[in-house]
Parts: sequence; C-alpha cells; structure tokens
Amino acid sequence: MTGDTRYGLTTQEAARRLQEVGPNQLAEQKPTSRWTILFRQFTSLLILMLIAAAAIAAVLGETVDAIAIMLVVVLNGILGFVQEWRTETALSALRSMLASEARVVRDGAQAMIDTRQIVPGDLVILEGGDKVPADMTLTTGMRLKVDESILTGESVPVDKALGDGTTRLFMGSNVVAGRAEGVVQATGSNTEFGNIAELTASIDEGETHLQEQLGRLARLLGVIAIGLAGMVLAAGLMVGRPWQEMFLTSIALAVAMVPEGLPAVVTITLALGASAMLQRRSLVRRLQAVETLGAATVICTDKTGTLTENAMTVTRVWTPSQDYEVSGTGYDPAGHIATHGKRVRAADDARLAELIDVGLSCNHAELSRVDDMWRMVGDPTEGALVTLAFKGGAPLPDTADRVAEIPFDADRKRMSVVMQRDEGLVQMVKGAPETVLDVCDRVQGADGVPRALSSDVRAEIEQVAADMASNGRRLLGFAKRAVTDPQAEEAGLIFLGFVGMIDPPRPEVRQAVGLCRSAGIRVMMITGDAAPTAGAIAREIGLEVDTVLTGADLDTLSDEDLEIKLDGNTHFARTTPAHKMRLVDALQRRGNLVAMTGDGVNDAPALRQADIGIAMGQRGTDVAKDASDLVLLDDNFATIVGAVEEGRRQFANIQRFVRYLLSSNAGEVVAIVINLFLGGPLIFLATQILWMNLVTDGVTAVALGMEKAAPDVMAQPPVPKDHPILDATGLMMIICFGLYTGSVSLWLFYSHLHEGVDLARTMVFTGMVLFEKVSVFAFRSFRLPLFRIGFFSNRPLLIAFAAMIGVQMAAIYWPPLQSLLHTVPLSMAQMGLLALLTLPLLVVPELLKAARGARAQGPSQRETILSMACRTVFWR
Repeated sequence: MTGDTRYGLTTQEAARRLQEVGPNQLAEQKPTSRWTILFRQFTSLLILMLIAAAAIAAVLGETVDAIAIMLVVVLNGILGFVQEWRTETALSALRSMLASEARVVRDGAQAMIDTRQIVPGDLVILEGGDKVPADMTLTTGMRLKVDESILTGESVPVDKALGDGTTRLFMGSNVVAGRAEGVVQATGSNTEFGNIAELTASIDEGETHLQEQLGRLARLLGVIAIGLAGMVLAAGLMVGRPWQEMFLTSIALAVAMVPEGLPAVVTITLALGASAMLQRRSLVRRLQAVETLGAATVICTDKTGTLTENAMTVTRVWTPSQDYEVSGTGYDPAGHIATHGKRVRAADDARLAELIDVGLSCNHAELSRVDDMWRMVGDPTEGALVTLAFKGGAPLPDTADRVAEIPFDADRKRMSVVMQRDEGLVQMVKGAPETVLDVCDRVQGADGVPRALSSDVRAEIEQVAADMASNGRRLLGFAKRAVTDPQAEEAGLIFLGFVGMIDPPRPEVRQAVGLCRSAGIRVMMITGDAAPTAGAIAREIGLEVDTVLTGADLDTLSDEDLEIKLDGNTHFARTTPAHKMRLVDALQRRGNLVAMTGDGVNDAPALRQADIGIAMGQRGTDVAKDASDLVLLDDNFATIVGAVEEGRRQFANIQRFVRYLLSSNAGEVVAIVINLFLGGPLIFLATQILWMNLVTDGVTAVALGMEKAAPDVMAQPPVPKDHPILDATGLMMIICFGLYTGSVSLWLFYSHLHEGVDLARTMVFTGMVLFEKVSVFAFRSFRLPLFRIGFFSNRPLLIAFAAMIGVQMAAIYWPPLQSLLHTVPLSMAQMGLLALLTLPLLVVPELLKAARGARAQGPSQRETILSMACRTVFWR
C-alpha cells in the first residue's frame, strides 16, 4: 500500500517516518531563560561602574552609600527584566502561523491530522481556503490557484497545473481556488520556508543605535570620572592633605561625575515609551528599538499587505462605447460605478450589465457579510469581479445555469463557460485581453449591434489596454456569443471590453509617506511583485520614482554600481530574500540607519539584518515576528509614522535628561574641585551627593523623560547615525550651568561658613537641589521657549518638581533626615536668598531661546515672540 500514492501511507509507515524525520514544524529557537534576561540587565558599563563604586564604598565602611547605589542598580535591573519578559510572553501569544490540521490519506482513507504529524510521502488533499502544510508535488489538480505572497511577495495568485512546470506547492502558501492532491516531499526545516527561517536565525542582531550611543557615553564619563578623581587625589596629596580624606573625596567626586540615576531613568523612559507604543498598536520587542526607528534614514517596505490591502479591486471598466471609474477598495462593496461623474447601475446600462454578467458567470468566488465584515472566499481576481457586481447592483447568476466550463490554464490564459439564458445558450469568456481578442471577430457597439473587429479597431483597443496596464492595473478581457453546442470551441466571439484592477494602497499610506518625507526619511519599496505594478503603486502613494529595478537587474550590478543606484529614487521588484539582504547591507554601507518592514517568511532575513525590523502582527509569520524588533499589531504602515515620532521623542528626552543630569553633576564637581584647592572643609558629604543624584535628580529626570514630542518633531531631519547623545551644544550647556551653580554654591558656602560648617553645608546643599530643580525647565526644549511647548504640557514634571521641593524641605526640617544628611533648619530669609539665586537659571535660557527664534523669523515677528517669551517667564 505504501507503493501506491492513491492509498497514501499506512499508519505504521507514517509513524516510522515521523520518528526518522521529526515533526513537521520549524526548529524553534531555544527560549531565552529568565536568568539570562535578568543577567544582561547588569552588563552595561554604567551599571558596572556603579557596582564598583558600591563595592569601594562598602570596603571603606560607607555602608549607607553602598546600599543607596545598589538599590539604584537593582531597580534598574528589575525594570529592564520586567519589560523584556512581558514582551516575550506577549509575542508568544501572537503565534498562529501554520494550520492546526490537514486532510491526508492514510490506510486508504481520508483523515484530518495535526499538521505536525505530516511526513514525506503523505498524500495531502487541499481545497480553496486551505494552507499548504508542507512542500508538495501535485498529483492531481483542478482550477488550482495558490497565493504564494507569504514567500515571494507576489500579490497575484499563481496557477498550478500538472505538466506545465508548476507542480510544486510550498509550505505556508494558501490555496485560494480549486482542488488538488499532492505528495509531501519535505517537512519542517527541510522546506523552502524552513530554509529561509534558518537563514534568518544565522544573522547576528548586533547592538541598537541607542545601545551604541549609551555605551559611548558611558565610556566617556568613565574616563573623565576616573581621570578627574585621580587628578584630585594627586593634587590633594601634593598639598599635604591626609590620603584617607583625599581618597574619600576622590571617590565622592567620581560618584558626583557619574549620573547614578541615568541607567534607571533610561530604562524607565524606554519602558514608558514601549507602553505608549502598545496603546498605538505597536509591540516593542527590544526597549531600544523605537528610539532606533526615530533615527532611521531609510524605511525599506514590502508592498503586498503592507502598503496595499492585499485585496484585488476593480478601479476601471472600459467598453468600446463607454469608460467607467469604480470607487471603493477591497471586498467591501461600499463604492460605486460612475461615468462622466454620474453614478450608473447595471440595470440602466446594457453594455455594463453584459460585461458584469460575463464576469460573474466565469467565476467561482463568493462574497458574504459575516459579523458586519465582508468576507471573500475564492480567487482574489474573481472576488473583485463579484464586488464590482455588488457595486453595480447586478443580479448574481444561478450556478445551475452553467452548462459547460473550460477552466483557466496558463497556456490559454482564459476561462470560458456556457450558460443557459432566456435566448438560449451563451458562451462567455474571460481572460488576458490579448488572448480574449484572439478568439473574437466582432466588437460590441454602443447600440448593442456588433461590428467587425478590424485591425484598426483592435489596435485602438490594444492601445487602451496598454495605457491602463502602464498604470499598474491587471487587465481582464470579456467576450460572449450565442451557441447551440455546449462544447463549441472558443471562436467568433463578440468583444465586450475589459476591467482594470489593482491591489489598492491602504488609504492612510499616502499621508504616512508624506510625513516620512517631511521627516527626512526615505521610503523604498522592495517587493516580489512585477516592476510596472511596483512603480504604479509607488507613484500612487506619493513616492518619487526614478527607476524600478528587478532582482535580475540586481544580479548584474556590482556593489559599487548598486550603491550609485541607491542614491536615486530607486525601488525594487521581483526580489528574493537574498536580494533584500543585499539591499539592506548596501544601504547600511552608505551610512544609513535602515528600518525594514515585512510580514512573510521571505522578509525575515532582511528584518534581522536591518537596524530595526518591523513585522506585521496580524498576517505576519512567526519567522518574521521573531526576526523583528517591532510588531505592528494592526498591520498598518501608518502606525510606523507614530513609532518614528515616538522614537524621536524618546531620543530627544534621553538627550534632555542626560544633559540635565550631567549639568547638575557638573555644578557639584565645580564646587568640590575648587573647594579642595581653597582648602576648606568638605562642601558636600557623600550622603548628600547621593541624595541629590539618586533621589531628587532621578525623579525629576524621569518626569523630564515624559516630555511630549515637540510640535515640529516630524519636520526635522533624522539625527545622524554617528551623532552622540552628548554633542558640543550639550557640552556647552553643561559647562554654563555647572559654572553658575558651582560658583554660586561656593559663594553661599564661604559667605555662611562663619555661622558654622553645618549651616554653610545645608545652605549649599539646599541651594544645589533648588538650582537643579529649577534648571530642569530649561531642558524641556533646546530650541523652543516654554510658550511654544506649553508651560503646563508636562504635568508629571510639575508634580515631580513640587514633590522634590517638598522632599528637600523635609531634608532640612524633619529630624530623622536631618540626622541622616547632617542638615540644620534654614530661616525664611535664607530660603528667600536661595530662591532669588535660582531665577537666572529660568530667565536667561528662555530669553536666549526666544531671541534665537526671533532671529529665525522675519523682523515683523520678533517683537511678538519676545513679548510672549517675557509673559511666559514672568507672568505664567
């Protein structure tokens, strides 16, 4: 029985083969353990520096300092672990790739079995709507059409038939029409699907843009902190200070230089951003991924199902007597048919009704409304014709009237049926326009009277067809004639016209592409579809198109020539997974930060290769999701624009609180270093430094990380790939703020030292906290004054500001904190003096930003801008 495929395998033979080749499933990556995820939260340089500082503090007996630092380290690790673990578990809930069951023949009888139990040699039976469970070779097939877009990116179903070289069926593709039987040739990882999955797994993800930037910043701060601490230690020893005192001072200085709260603030900010993206229908798999997308310079996107709806739609109908436009998209018949701007229905237009009748008769698709959603079953092209009939109000033919049928095949490129009508038998044909014209000798007239199909008339029709096809439409021609023999050959028909259809762009895509352009992001289409279709869709959604290259073109180009082509508005069609990887690599060599979108297994290698991979959550494969950094839960390309905006907001906020934290620490460093050379007592105690850096600064920095995106964030170009988090402008801000707060702190300390060191230290300690809290408002925007971004637009920051001022008041007036921090109460006059010294930190930056904005505007607007700035600073 095992030798005759008609009877399938025996149960015993199937079990033996299953034991030999294993289950029919892709090799699953070993899930990352919880301990591994937890451990990698403590591997960054900043975290390691803090752990080292805690260890030194513990050795020196500074137990409170050591505990405070380790609390920050542990908090950061917990936050990062929770977010990554939540993401992994959320992603596992999205897994729904292969059909759970398939129909096979075992022991001579049909049976439904789990697809994982399928083995090579099994005889599988497929019908419309089934998913191909393994790589197979056809043994029988009738009117078989297969959607292979999940593998190839080609949106038009492929005809499969015996004897024409199309007998292979591949795992993951979908049968959209017909019936077939096939023998399984390969399962699991040995399939074409599995080969691409292995190619994807072999690609190293590497570090994200943000990880590289934070690593660079950590190394810079580490070198500066260690160098400055060593210099201070040496200088103190040279002037005769005790080495124990100088060693503690050096450690305190290093702690002051390194923003202890930075890792926690970064993690919290990214986690909050990930939560915000989930509300916008995007699942972030890696915390740093969204920030990377914000810096992207190129988005490489698949067409089918990403830019388009993956649903064929008739957009134009042409008859020799009339031209019609069709509105609406997909299989929802909400649109209408119009000519010269007026709606028409089949009942009022005999020529239109004739054409639609042929389209419905040569058709096996079904359209129905289920749960307020329109559902199409069958070939997408035929489904588009049924939708057209609904829009035109045409009645559906009775399938019982079909007397004979010659199915579509790849050689004839047409289908014909013979239908019973009141006037007798009518032969109807649909297919490629040129093949339909080949069997016609007449063309339908406007009055319903056919006229001869002369060479001139045919040339005119072919020219119209060429014009429609050049716009990316797929064309179908229609013809009919009266017959007496149901088996009559296809000849002597009357040509009725043709329809143009297209896989339409998603309605929101054009605006999304426009926003990408205004944000300085290039959108490049890389698809498996035909070049004319790719070019037409690209132009329709607003992309500039200089040329469309195919995969065959790519094979002939050297790497140097390809990089030159990439400088223009070039898009790519008929590409393979290897082509996509090569394109991403070439773009990266040109200095681009590349995002890649996709949904099929064919997209997965490029998703992994790109700086950020974006997979579709609804129709995306498990392979694509596992290879991605971001999963769009609504499969909406426009959601990417929201992710880009969120990424830019996150990077800007990271820049904000990095500058803010370092400017705060810079003031402490200036005060400590200068005081050392002045020979006075310690200006800050170690516990006070940790209080400022971990408690008050950390909370305010987290709130600063919630700053909304600037109004013009999507009108700015992407941040260059090599642009540091801390640039020259940021360094200048830090120096200016540090010099002011450090100098004023020294003045406060020495002007009150005669009243006692505890009072002087409390004055400078409280003053530094107030300076750091007030200065946070200058860091809300580096370009726009407060009246542009809104003084009350970041409510968490206002709450944090008020709370931290209250906490600091407790530090100087509440006895338990007084004992811990060695503070004494301050008088109202002393508090008033500190408040007065904070004003320049608020007023000067606002005036500078307003003045810079006024210079950028015309002279007539300067007075208005400056007056608004003054009102913001002094009255609001």
